Amino acid sequence: MIWIAGALFVFGAFLMLLTGIGLLRMPDVFMRMHAATKGASLGVALLLLGAALVFGETAIVTKALVTIVFIFLTAPVAGHLLGRAAYASRTPLWERSLIDEGRGQIGVLPDTTVQPDRPKEDGQPAKRTSHPT
Repeated sequence: MIWIAGALFVFGAFLMLLTGIGLLRMPDVFMRMHAATKGASLGVALLLLGAALVFGETAIVTKALVTIVFIFLTAPVAGHLLGRAAYASRTPLWERSLIDEGRGQIGVLPDTTVQPDRPKEDGQPAKRTSHPT
């Protein structure tokens, strides 16, 4: 039984390492978010299963299983909402992205960039379109 738990620990830690590498190497926020939600969820689940096997007590096994279910239910939802928020705030896609499935589907927020002060045609300075944050 300890060998199975050890294998779960090693594989879970390996997936968490891959998740960290994916967060550093992926080119845009949407791909980073995908790496974080998928790899981290499975990595944490394997680590918790390994801990449940090592301790073997009913209370610890129950808490580990409830935590795994909670992570599998909340991580995809959180990732989806963060992705929609990033898309709505006009976070740029990777320049090599071929498909933009959100175009026309997800409402984008108005552009809040500050325009440089350029004189209008009548010689008056232009007003700012938004406030810097």
